[in-house]
Amino acid sequence: MRKYELMCIIQPDLDETAFNGVLDKVKGWISDSGGNIDKAEVWGRRKLAYIIEKHREGQYVLLNVTMEPAATFDLERNLRYQESIMRHMLSVVG
Repeated sequence: MRKYELMCIIQPDLDETAFNGVLDKVKGWISDSGGNIDKAEVWGRRKLAYIIEKHREGQYVLLNVTMEPAATFDLERNLRYQESIMRHMLSVVG
């Protein structure tokens, strides 16, 4: 098992229930693959460096995750096809 950091930028126009639904979906994908969520930080709305899909802001979420390296492929595929996630980055920690 390896430790990863997952940063997601979620569309800013989602209401709180839709935002929590997207976050629960991501957490479900991680736990379904046998991973653990060590820490979840919601950073809130922040201004983007450049316009993405006609949005100037995004809702940032940082997840510290422990999971098998083989499970990252499926997680990234699911993140890529989730329309409400504008950008994501999964990186190895330590």
